[in-house]
Order: sequence, then structure tokens, then C-alpha cells
Amino acid sequence: MNPYLERIYNGLIKENPSLVLMLGMCPTLAVTTSATNGFGMGVSTMAVLIVSNVIVSLLRKIIPDEVRLPAEIVIVASLVTIVELVTQAYIPALYSALGIFIPLIVVNCIILGRAEAYALKNPPLLSAFDGIGMGLGFTCALTVLGAVRELLGAGTVFGIRLLPESAGVGIFIKAPGAFLVLAFIVAIMNALQMKTRANEMVEGCDGCCASCSSSKNCDSKKEGQA
Repeated sequence: MNPYLERIYNGLIKENPSLVLMLGMCPTLAVTTSATNGFGMGVSTMAVLIVSNVIVSLLRKIIPDEVRLPAEIVIVASLVTIVELVTQAYIPALYSALGIFIPLIVVNCIILGRAEAYALKNPPLLSAFDGIGMGLGFTCALTVLGAVRELLGAGTVFGIRLLPESAGVGIFIKAPGAFLVLAFIVAIMNALQMKTRANEMVEGCDGCCASCSSSKNCDSKKEGQA
């Protein structure tokens, strides 16, 4: 598979940050009371993820190891501030709905995790596609989760009524509903036996045992150790 398309497929399916890696659970569970909120948070995070990956990749040979993490946090915080100001200026309704969760993108482990795990070791273009893949995976997960919760809780999707108002079950737009819907989505993925990096690996393996040794991740790992 083309390495650029592989990065997108990876983020959407094999290493989906919310549904496979279980990262960024705070916004995943907190802001998905509606499809609009989930989509807005996903797109905001994706924008920061793509640009931060590119910047970190461009500066990876310049930033000293001693200040690597502080430098990454400064980069991400600057980008989040821009996203927050743009959202506040042009989409005030979304800004009000997401509230404190926009500034909290700074500490989203998906962003710092991709900077550390991928952008620091790969060229800018591949890092950008990694950001696109992970961002799309995060956006799709939040949008689907928000759409299901909104439909079951309020009978609407993106504000469009699909079910009678009396059919809504209030618990689905509250905290317990987020856990229930997320659990069902992950259960469906497992039932469909979707090929993810997590279920391809043998329990307790780092990806390079006899059963997993044919994977590209293992090959690259061995090259790095050599």
C-alpha cells in the first residue's frame, strides 16, 4: 500500500485513536452530546494535529533532546490558541458548546503522542498524512458517537429531527450514555473482526514475536536497532 494512504488507513481503522488506542477519552466522552459538537472538536483537533506534526518534523533535527517536550507543548499551545480564537470569532455557537475543551486540546495525548512516536522520526509530508489519518479517525469516532447519542437521547442528528421527541432517552446525552454507546461501538468493531494493529498482535508481544514478525512495524523496528 502507498505509504501516504497507509497513514490515513492506519488512523481511520488500524490505530483509530478513540476506538482502538483509547486515547483522548476526555473529549471523546465529554463533548459528544451531539454530532455537531463531536464533529467540531474532531476537526479542531485534526487541524492542530496536522500542523503540529509538520512543524515538529521540520524542527526534529534542530530541537535539543533536553527541551524536546517543552518545545512540542509550546508549538501545540500556540496552534490551539489560534484555533480557539478562530472558533470564537467565526463559530461562536460551537465555541460556547465546546467551552474549556478547546484549550484542553493542548494536553490531548493524541497530539503529543503522534509528535513523539511519528513526527520526530519521519519527514514532514509523511507526518502531515499521519496527522490527517489520526485526525480523520478521531473526527469520525467523535461524530459517530455524537450522532448515536443525539439520536437516542434527543431524536435528532445534526439538529434534524428523525425520531419523535417522546422517543428520546435522556440518559444517552448524559455521562453514562457516553460510556454505553462507546462500548457498543467497540463491541461492533470486535464482532466484525476489523483488522486493527491491536488485535493483530499476540498478547504480551511488542510486535516482533514469531507470529507478528512479518509486520512492517517490526521490520522498521529491527532496522532502527541495527
